[in-house]
Amino acid sequence: MSSATSPPRQRIWALAWPIILSNITVPLLGLVDTAVVGHLPDSRYLASVTLGATLFSFLYWGFGFLRMGTTGLTAQAVGRESDTEVRNLLGQALIMAAVIGVLLIVFASPLISLGLWLLDGSETATPLAREYAEIRILSAPAVLANYAILGWFLGQQNSRVTLMILVLTNSVNIVLDLWFVVGLKMTSDGVAWASILADYAALVFGATLVLRQLGYLEGRFLRQELTSLGAYRALFHVNANLFVRTLGLLFVMAFFTAQGAGQGDTILAANAVLLQFIMLVSYALDGFAHAAESLIGRAFGRRDWQAFAATVKAAARFSLWTTLAASLAFALGGNALIALLTGLPEVRATAAVYLPWMVAMPLLAVWSYLLDGVFIGTTSVREMRNSIFIGLSAYLPAWWLATEMLSHEYHNHGLWFAFTLFTLVRSGVLIAYYRRYRLTRWR
Repeated sequence: MSSATSPPRQRIWALAWPIILSNITVPLLGLVDTAVVGHLPDSRYLASVTLGATLFSFLYWGFGFLRMGTTGLTAQAVGRESDTEVRNLLGQALIMAAVIGVLLIVFASPLISLGLWLLDGSETATPLAREYAEIRILSAPAVLANYAILGWFLGQQNSRVTLMILVLTNSVNIVLDLWFVVGLKMTSDGVAWASILADYAALVFGATLVLRQLGYLEGRFLRQELTSLGAYRALFHVNANLFVRTLGLLFVMAFFTAQGAGQGDTILAANAVLLQFIMLVSYALDGFAHAAESLIGRAFGRRDWQAFAATVKAAARFSLWTTLAASLAFALGGNALIALLTGLPEVRATAAVYLPWMVAMPLLAVWSYLLDGVFIGTTSVREMRNSIFIGLSAYLPAWWLATEMLSHEYHNHGLWFAFTLFTLVRSGVLIAYYRRYRLTRWR
């Protein structure tokens, strides 16, 4: 049975499992980085890599719109059976990635200074973190181009490329980490150079796959579509809204971390452990959401509302079963999972106090993951942006009220309540948009 005629649940799973596996490789790389640098004789090297890696996680996450926007628009072009449009979207996305990547290098010094100031590292670690960042920023064009390539392939319902590229990137990175730090006796700078070479190796590999895929597509690149600013209108519109949305999410996470830190190191550490629970669930939910982006975008481009509805239903089933399993696992085995993530008794005990929030969180967050996939596939990105800022209008007042009404010992419960309320409101807004559009635009 071909992928085009197989049941929606089979198409969802076929696209989702490579994404889920590729997501799992990301924390593996972080563990290797930590293990390699953590065995150096001075702890400032580990601190500097942690600071630098955190800075680039936030920086590159902010430009994740290059992946999301390219996926939605490409999937719609596939649905319209316009190979020329599919080609030109790739060209536009790569040009945009190159321009942004070069600008990041040009303005690296003030960006790095601002980022390290916000992270507020120690006097010994910050200079090394700056050295790490000044090297790592050179990978910006490759990282952003890889985002565009991954989005382009996912828009064509080819998620295995995501797995192949990320496995290659992380494998090369791990090998070079060991060679540079253990073999050549480099320090945090060796970790930075390993990341750069891995990112450019992935770009070369991705470009090879792109050239092969272009051989299967009809049509041609149109110079006007690649050189005229007006031709980028759709991509600019989608990416600008996704960028603002991402900034809102970054603020939510930064505010949560800062308020936890203000309550002491133990609370900060306990919250960090519990946030890993959310990350674990997101690995699976992102896989189903990304699969929905591609399939829904294709159905949207074809105006095939029957396939559209069937895809949403299939993705919802996978997502709901995943969240139910996660909530049950956290309820029954949460303390054991906490023990795996930290050996500090006080952090374990503190995290256990706030564990019930983790049982509820997946059941509330599932809708925002799923519907993000729907809205990216239809490029209805203003609605995604709006959901973040409407959620913020509940998040910040809820935190303020909690600090005013609760004693200090319950402030972290207030923080988790505000974060959970943000998730609930965001999901509710997206559900309201979805129900409205299914009765009007998407039928």
